[in-house]
Amino acid sequence: MWWIPISSQSPTGQTQLRVGRLTKAHGLKGAIKVELYTDDPERRFAPGSVFQLQVPTSSPWHGKNLELIELKWYNSHAVAFFKDVPDRSAAEALIKAILWVNQDLAESPAEDDAWYDHQLVGLAVIRDDVKIGVVSRVDHFPSQDLLLVTTESGAEVLVPFVKAFVPAVDVKTGTVTMTPPPGLFEDLPEEELPDVELPDDVSTTEEDPAPEATV
Repeated sequence: MWWIPISSQSPTGQTQLRVGRLTKAHGLKGAIKVELYTDDPERRFAPGSVFQLQVPTSSPWHGKNLELIELKWYNSHAVAFFKDVPDRSAAEALIKAILWVNQDLAESPAEDDAWYDHQLVGLAVIRDDVKIGVVSRVDHFPSQDLLLVTTESGAEVLVPFVKAFVPAVDVKTGTVTMTPPPGLFEDLPEEELPDVELPDDVSTTEEDPAPEATV
Protein backbone atom coordinates (compact mmCIF):
# COMPACT_ATOMS: atom_id res chain seq x y z
CA MET A 1 0.00 0.00 0.00
CA TRP A 2 1.41 3.38 -1.00
CA TRP A 3 -0.11 5.51 1.74
CA ILE A 4 1.65 3.96 4.72
CA PRO A 5 3.04 6.95 6.68
CA ILE A 6 6.76 6.95 7.35
CA SER A 7 7.05 10.26 9.23
CA SER A 8 7.38 8.42 12.53
CA GLN A 9 10.91 7.47 11.47
CA SER A 10 12.05 11.11 11.63
CA PRO A 11 14.37 12.20 14.43
CA THR A 12 13.10 14.69 17.02
CA GLY A 13 12.81 18.19 15.55
CA GLN A 14 12.54 16.90 11.99
CA THR A 15 9.83 15.87 9.58
CA GLN A 16 9.65 13.98 6.31
CA LEU A 17 9.99 15.83 3.00
CA ARG A 18 9.04 14.20 -0.30
CA VAL A 19 11.65 15.10 -2.93
CA GLY A 20 11.05 12.78 -5.88
CA ARG A 21 9.44 9.75 -7.49
CA LEU A 22 11.14 7.06 -9.55
CA THR A 23 9.28 6.74 -12.85
CA LYS A 24 11.09 4.56 -15.40
CA ALA A 25 14.19 2.42 -15.84
CA HIS A 26 16.76 4.04 -18.14
CA GLY A 27 19.22 1.86 -20.01
CA LEU A 28 20.74 -1.39 -18.77
CA LYS A 29 23.01 -0.22 -15.94
CA GLY A 30 20.45 0.47 -13.21
CA ALA A 31 19.69 4.11 -14.01
CA ILE A 32 16.19 5.38 -13.18
CA LYS A 33 14.36 8.48 -14.36
CA VAL A 34 13.27 10.73 -11.49
CA GLU A 35 10.30 13.07 -11.26
CA LEU A 36 11.65 15.84 -9.02
CA TYR A 37 9.54 17.44 -6.30
CA THR A 38 12.17 19.97 -5.28
CA ASP A 39 13.46 23.24 -6.69
CA ASP A 40 16.92 22.50 -5.28
CA PRO A 41 18.02 19.21 -6.90
CA GLU A 42 21.72 20.06 -6.49
CA ARG A 43 21.24 19.98 -2.73
CA ARG A 44 18.67 17.22 -2.36
CA PHE A 45 20.29 14.93 -4.92
CA ALA A 46 23.95 15.43 -4.13
CA PRO A 47 26.12 12.28 -4.40
CA GLY A 48 25.81 10.27 -1.22
CA SER A 49 22.30 11.50 -0.39
CA VAL A 50 20.21 8.87 1.39
CA PHE A 51 16.47 8.55 0.79
CA GLN A 52 13.79 6.73 2.71
CA LEU A 53 11.49 4.81 0.39
CA GLN A 54 7.72 4.75 0.21
CA VAL A 55 6.95 1.48 -1.54
CA PRO A 56 4.33 -1.28 -1.22
CA THR A 57 4.77 -3.59 1.75
CA SER A 58 5.31 -6.44 -0.72
CA SER A 59 8.33 -4.72 -2.28
CA PRO A 60 11.80 -6.12 -1.49
CA TRP A 61 12.78 -2.49 -0.84
CA HIS A 62 10.19 -1.96 1.88
CA GLY A 63 11.80 -0.59 5.03
CA LYS A 64 15.11 0.09 3.27
CA ASN A 65 16.97 3.26 2.33
CA LEU A 66 18.43 4.17 -1.05
CA GLU A 67 21.79 5.90 -1.47
CA LEU A 68 22.43 8.09 -4.51
CA ILE A 69 25.61 7.65 -6.50
CA GLU A 70 24.97 10.35 -9.08
CA LEU A 71 22.20 12.40 -10.70
CA LYS A 72 22.59 13.12 -14.42
CA TRP A 73 20.49 14.89 -17.02
CA TYR A 74 19.50 13.31 -20.34
CA ASN A 75 17.38 15.40 -22.71
CA SER A 76 16.16 17.54 -19.78
CA HIS A 77 15.17 14.42 -17.78
CA ALA A 78 16.74 13.73 -14.38
CA VAL A 79 18.29 10.25 -14.27
CA ALA A 80 19.65 8.77 -11.04
CA PHE A 81 22.14 6.03 -10.29
CA PHE A 82 21.81 4.36 -6.89
CA LYS A 83 23.95 2.08 -4.77
CA ASP A 84 22.94 -1.61 -4.94
CA VAL A 85 20.93 -1.03 -8.14
CA PRO A 86 23.33 -2.55 -10.71
CA ASP A 87 21.04 -3.38 -13.63
CA ARG A 88 17.70 -2.78 -15.31
CA SER A 89 15.92 -5.56 -13.39
CA ALA A 90 16.88 -4.01 -10.07
CA ALA A 91 15.83 -0.59 -11.34
CA GLU A 92 12.41 -1.82 -12.44
CA ALA A 93 11.74 -3.10 -8.91
CA LEU A 94 11.90 0.52 -7.74
CA ILE A 95 9.52 2.07 -10.27
CA LYS A 96 6.89 4.32 -8.62
CA ALA A 97 8.87 4.48 -5.37
CA ILE A 98 8.60 7.87 -3.64
CA LEU A 99 11.79 9.37 -2.18
CA TRP A 100 11.77 11.07 1.23
CA VAL A 101 14.41 12.91 3.24
CA ASN A 102 14.51 14.27 6.77
CA GLN A 103 13.81 17.99 7.05
CA ASP A 104 14.30 20.39 9.97
CA LEU A 105 10.96 21.68 11.25
CA ALA A 106 12.31 25.22 11.49
CA GLU A 107 13.19 25.39 7.79
CA SER A 108 10.60 26.77 5.36
CA PRO A 109 10.26 26.04 1.62
CA ALA A 110 11.87 28.53 -0.73
CA GLU A 111 8.74 28.78 -2.90
CA ASP A 112 5.74 30.90 -1.89
CA ASP A 113 3.17 28.26 -2.88
CA ALA A 114 4.90 25.30 -1.22
CA TRP A 115 4.41 23.83 2.24
CA TYR A 116 5.76 20.97 4.24
CA ASP A 117 3.29 18.40 5.55
CA HIS A 118 3.72 19.45 9.18
CA GLN A 119 2.77 23.03 8.24
CA LEU A 120 -0.57 21.88 6.84
CA VAL A 121 -1.64 19.45 9.56
CA GLY A 122 -3.86 21.19 12.10
CA LEU A 123 -4.90 24.09 9.86
CA ALA A 124 -8.58 25.06 10.01
CA VAL A 125 -10.53 24.30 6.84
CA ILE A 126 -12.71 27.21 5.71
CA ARG A 127 -15.56 27.01 3.20
CA ASP A 128 -17.76 30.03 2.49
CA ASP A 129 -16.21 31.83 5.51
CA VAL A 130 -17.25 28.99 7.83
CA LYS A 131 -14.93 26.51 9.54
CA ILE A 132 -15.91 22.98 8.52
CA GLY A 133 -12.99 20.99 9.95
CA VAL A 134 -9.22 20.66 10.24
CA VAL A 135 -6.49 19.10 8.13
CA SER A 136 -5.54 15.84 9.85
CA ARG A 137 -3.09 14.33 7.39
CA VAL A 138 -1.44 14.78 4.00
CA ASP A 139 -1.37 11.69 1.78
CA HIS A 140 1.03 11.43 -1.15
CA PHE A 141 0.14 9.18 -4.07
CA PRO A 142 1.89 8.75 -7.43
CA SER A 143 -0.99 10.54 -9.19
CA GLN A 144 -1.75 13.37 -6.75
CA ASP A 145 -1.67 14.58 -3.15
CA LEU A 146 -4.72 14.42 -0.88
CA LEU A 147 -5.63 16.33 2.29
CA LEU A 148 -7.48 14.33 4.92
CA VAL A 149 -10.00 16.67 6.55
CA THR A 150 -11.69 15.80 9.84
CA THR A 151 -15.02 17.62 9.85
CA GLU A 152 -16.73 19.23 12.83
CA SER A 153 -18.93 16.13 13.10
CA GLY A 154 -15.90 13.82 13.20
CA ALA A 155 -16.21 12.49 9.66
CA GLU A 156 -13.09 12.12 7.50
CA VAL A 157 -13.00 13.42 3.93
CA LEU A 158 -10.16 13.18 1.39
CA VAL A 159 -9.78 16.32 -0.72
CA PRO A 160 -7.48 16.49 -3.78
CA PHE A 161 -4.77 19.06 -3.04
CA VAL A 162 -5.26 21.01 -6.26
CA LYS A 163 -5.88 24.71 -6.90
CA ALA A 164 -9.48 24.12 -8.00
CA PHE A 165 -10.44 22.70 -4.59
CA VAL A 166 -7.81 24.35 -2.36
CA PRO A 167 -7.35 27.89 -3.71
CA ALA A 168 -5.60 29.34 -0.64
CA VAL A 169 -3.34 28.21 2.19
CA ASP A 170 -2.40 30.71 4.91
CA VAL A 171 -0.04 29.21 7.45
CA LYS A 172 0.20 32.50 9.38
CA THR A 173 -3.54 32.61 10.06
CA GLY A 174 -3.77 28.85 10.36
CA THR A 175 -6.37 28.37 7.64
CA VAL A 176 -6.94 26.47 4.42
CA THR A 177 -9.65 27.77 2.10
CA MET A 178 -11.51 25.07 0.19
CA THR A 179 -14.04 25.21 -2.63
CA PRO A 180 -15.05 21.55 -2.89
CA PRO A 181 -17.62 20.29 -5.38
CA PRO A 182 -21.17 19.84 -4.06
CA GLY A 183 -21.62 16.66 -2.09
CA LEU A 184 -17.97 16.12 -1.14
CA PHE A 185 -18.52 17.05 2.50
CA GLU A 186 -22.19 16.19 2.80
CA ASP A 187 -25.04 14.60 0.91
CA LEU A 188 -26.68 16.81 -1.68
CA PRO A 189 -30.05 18.26 -0.58
CA GLU A 190 -32.91 16.46 -2.26
CA GLU A 191 -33.92 19.54 -4.24
CA GLU A 192 -30.43 19.69 -5.80
CA LEU A 193 -30.53 16.13 -7.09
CA PRO A 194 -30.97 15.97 -10.86
CA ASP A 195 -34.39 14.99 -12.21
CA VAL A 196 -34.38 11.72 -14.11
CA GLU A 197 -37.00 11.20 -16.80
CA LEU A 198 -38.32 7.66 -16.92
CA PRO A 199 -39.38 5.96 -20.16
CA ASP A 200 -43.13 5.87 -20.80
CA ASP A 201 -43.27 2.11 -20.29
CA VAL A 202 -41.79 2.27 -16.78
CA SER A 203 -44.24 2.58 -13.93
CA THR A 204 -43.43 4.98 -11.07
CA THR A 205 -45.96 3.48 -8.66
CA GLU A 206 -44.81 -0.09 -8.34
CA GLU A 207 -41.69 -2.09 -9.02
CA ASP A 208 -41.36 -4.33 -12.05
CA PRO A 209 -41.60 -8.00 -11.11
CA ALA A 210 -38.30 -9.80 -10.79
CA PRO A 211 -37.46 -12.09 -13.71
CA GLU A 212 -38.24 -15.74 -13.17
CA ALA A 213 -35.33 -18.07 -12.68
CA THR A 214 -34.66 -20.56 -15.45
CA VAL A 215 -33.23 -24.02 -15.14
